[in-house]
Amino acid sequence: MLNHSSRAQPDRPLRPAPRRRFGGAALAAAFSVFSLSIAWHEARGPRAQQSDELPITQAYADDAARTPDDTAAPAGPLANGDLIKRGQYLARAADCAACHTADKSRPFAGGLPISTPFGTIVTPNITPDPDTGIGRWTDADFIRAMHEGIGKSGERLYPAFPYTAYTRVTEQDVLAIRAYLNTLQPIHFTPPANSLKFPFNQRWLMVFWNMFNFTEGRFVPDPQKSAEWNRGAYLVEGLAHCGECHTPRNFMQGLKSDARLSGAVLAGWHAFNITPDKLSGVGAWSDAELRAYLATGAAPGRANAAGPMGEVVANSTQYLTPVDLRSIVVYLRSVPPVSGGDTRSRHDWGAPADDVTGLRGTAVKGVNGAQLFVANCASCHNWSGQGVGASAPGAYPSLIHNSTVGASDPNNLALVILHGVNRTTAHADVMMPAFGGHLDDEQIAALTNYVTRQFGNPQATIGASRVAKLRTLQ
Repeated sequence: MLNHSSRAQPDRPLRPAPRRRFGGAALAAAFSVFSLSIAWHEARGPRAQQSDELPITQAYADDAARTPDDTAAPAGPLANGDLIKRGQYLARAADCAACHTADKSRPFAGGLPISTPFGTIVTPNITPDPDTGIGRWTDADFIRAMHEGIGKSGERLYPAFPYTAYTRVTEQDVLAIRAYLNTLQPIHFTPPANSLKFPFNQRWLMVFWNMFNFTEGRFVPDPQKSAEWNRGAYLVEGLAHCGECHTPRNFMQGLKSDARLSGAVLAGWHAFNITPDKLSGVGAWSDAELRAYLATGAAPGRANAAGPMGEVVANSTQYLTPVDLRSIVVYLRSVPPVSGGDTRSRHDWGAPADDVTGLRGTAVKGVNGAQLFVANCASCHNWSGQGVGASAPGAYPSLIHNSTVGASDPNNLALVILHGVNRTTAHADVMMPAFGGHLDDEQIAALTNYVTRQFGNPQATIGASRVAKLRTLQ
């Protein structure tokens, strides 16, 4: 959900002089056809398509917004209070706060810088402030932005805003989100401008990006599938936009449809494969483990959410109803498994350490990963790496059978050591201090390598230069 580009045509060899006139005419004709196709796309494409909101999707959307004890179907249009409540739920499912809150004292006021290969995009203010936010936007303006990626003044939005996924969200749900945003405290704040290199700062070029990477249209339920599957598809592919982080991108930064949900790297963090592949993905996880991970951020023996995924759990998925969590799992089980080439699952590595006694009384010489571990990590994760508190809520997690430690790419582990973990849910307030402030790059690298060698994938190693680069990423 990041940027735009255009395809350059390869230079053609010079033709003999007698053919030049024909070649010029053919080129002009081709350009005319191409121009007409753009005009047709603009006039007939996105706006001509009709919203297709079949009852099975809408019924499940209504069910997800009600409490488990409320089984009565709504008699008519949602009352204003119910609409706002539903909009708040949907805004959490879409994780709007994550991108539109840079300063927690200014929620939804934007200002968060998003690094892309083409420059930095800064998120806008979406509070109802009339001058710096969306207070003057009409419902039609808001729908157009969500469904077509076009702003109030007709400007093309960059796909750092995931309209490529939000286009699948029903109009009723979009208006519910809008109703909720209207109730927020207006915050007068103008975020900094984007910093994009030419030609990527030319918004009109998004017309070409969209032609190759965007299909406008609402989610259409599959009548051959269950209500749970359809609800899960609606969330994963639309509202929750899971693919925006978990799907690799092409050279234009569009999503690769043939590798959907197979994992990707964003700002140094690896969003892992969530297809049902048993080695590279989550095929070996139980349904209960997947639901627990989304609801709490922890699945003992599998993974503990940190970094961007920790924020997703804290801001979004912990608030989803059991119906929606179950639906997401049902849908993820059905997508095509994609192998990442792994020969062993990420959570199938490690053994308890037994070298602490050998360190007792030894002099500290140079940079020693084991000594750094005992000094900085053992009080919470135990010198054996087995964690403190077993699997109780709020326990310090084991580093054995831990997907972050067992990954073939050590970036996530190094980033966790650098920046720590701060994940608050209804189940636990998880805090791991950041060590980047008092350990240098060489020490972070040595500590990371000790942990992967002892408790995880020993082939996952990192150097000080790479740690230094990770420090600079937003």
